[in-house]
Amino acid sequence: MSTLEQNIEKLHGLLARFQEDGIKNRIAGENREGAAGRFLNTSPVDKSVICEVAQGNSDDIDAAANAAADAFADWRDMPANERRKILIRVAEAIEARAEEIALCECWDTGQALKFMSKAALRGAENFRYFADQVVQARDGQHLKSPTLMNITTRVPIGPVGVITPWNTPFMLSTWKIAPALAAGCTVVHKPAEASPLTARLLVEIAEEAGLPKGVLNTVNGFGEDAGKALCEHPKIRAIAFVGESRTGSLITKQGADTLKRNHLELGGKNPVIVFDDADLDRALDAVIFMIYSINGERCTSSSRLLVQDTIKEAFEAKLVERVNKIKVGHPLDPATEIGPLVTEEHFNKVTSYFDIAKEDGATIAAGGMTVGDEGYFVRPTLFTNANNQMRIAREEIFGPVLTAIPFSTEEEALQIANDTPYGLTGYVWTNDLTRALRFTDRLEAGMIWVNSENVRHLPTPFGGVKASGIGRDGGDWSFEFYMEQKHIGFATGQHKITQLGK
Repeated sequence: MSTLEQNIEKLHGLLARFQEDGIKNRIAGENREGAAGRFLNTSPVDKSVICEVAQGNSDDIDAAANAAADAFADWRDMPANERRKILIRVAEAIEARAEEIALCECWDTGQALKFMSKAALRGAENFRYFADQVVQARDGQHLKSPTLMNITTRVPIGPVGVITPWNTPFMLSTWKIAPALAAGCTVVHKPAEASPLTARLLVEIAEEAGLPKGVLNTVNGFGEDAGKALCEHPKIRAIAFVGESRTGSLITKQGADTLKRNHLELGGKNPVIVFDDADLDRALDAVIFMIYSINGERCTSSSRLLVQDTIKEAFEAKLVERVNKIKVGHPLDPATEIGPLVTEEHFNKVTSYFDIAKEDGATIAAGGMTVGDEGYFVRPTLFTNANNQMRIAREEIFGPVLTAIPFSTEEEALQIANDTPYGLTGYVWTNDLTRALRFTDRLEAGMIWVNSENVRHLPTPFGGVKASGIGRDGGDWSFEFYMEQKHIGFATGQHKITQLGK
């Protein structure tokens, strides 16, 4: 039996319980059907039904928000070391069930096992990292003045809402939920309707590891009802969201009446700039990895290649050769590098850009076609002879699609790179240190890597500028979002108080 066949057999065993009972909402430690009924969850691999899923609405969100509010005081006041131990146990349980998580995620989203096996372990890393920050999370400063001893401290903001997307959903859920729990907040989680499997696994793992009932609640459903209700609920103090920029704007509006704090991690049309003095072999590897791994379905993908005209022809020739060799196939096959796109709707969106590219006058140098008719498979695609005014260069395609744009000078490269509504990441390839310093200083992006692909270091700030988001994740930046600053001033003597009415 091949490895693929073994993985499919394991998956069928894991899915049996979901297929029998469906996925229910989890509120206050109890399974609950959705007030709006159920919806079907299908696999992008072969369009088969995976299971039925509880469809939550405002009633379910209200119940979950109340459960999170009821559980908040006890979780907030639990000794930090006790909360830390629980979060460490969650991390250990994720590691123990990493294969189960990865297999389910591959079938649910179409992501290749090559990448999802690591994503599950990254989820454990997120919990372990923030668990280790629990004890000092509330530490503040001592700011002495002539008459007062001023101290600051931080306290958890309260129940929070977490809305996560369908691309690498388990890892991104832990990225938001782990620091919220470490800060002492309780959580209502609304996962993307296209990828509910691992969200269910996460809440099960957390409760089995000792997380008290009601501290983490999961409500499945759609953005227009469950998501909207979460953003509007008065007991939810903050919303952490990952997704499209358009949806981020809507979330801001929905939370306005309750003065909701928002952390928005949104879209990108990220440039990778390759100068002719770069290590071109390494740059080629990084360019390919950052757009074609994870099916191109990630916000930090470098979807615009800005390549200096002196090396354009040779670099693009090597790029075409490599792109045409990328293996598209079943996501549970360890050799697969690109699996199917997540839904029919997204598949139709991505493939529509094949015609748009031709209409704009670009060349389809590689790919630009679908694969088979069982699932939502496409060939990795490269557009050349493009300019930055084309739709393929301005709109977030969010698939394995790269647009190559030539430039001649450093100033031109900077102008093209910044000429976008987005500003999430940028990647610069050059061996000229002074150029790298100049360029990164003026590049409009929240995160920039020089001579590297995206290498995530958890203590560093993660987030974008312009239409790519508001706020930062990572290290202490996460606690700044999930906690409130408090100042307390203690008089150190009998300083003069102005007397009125005497």
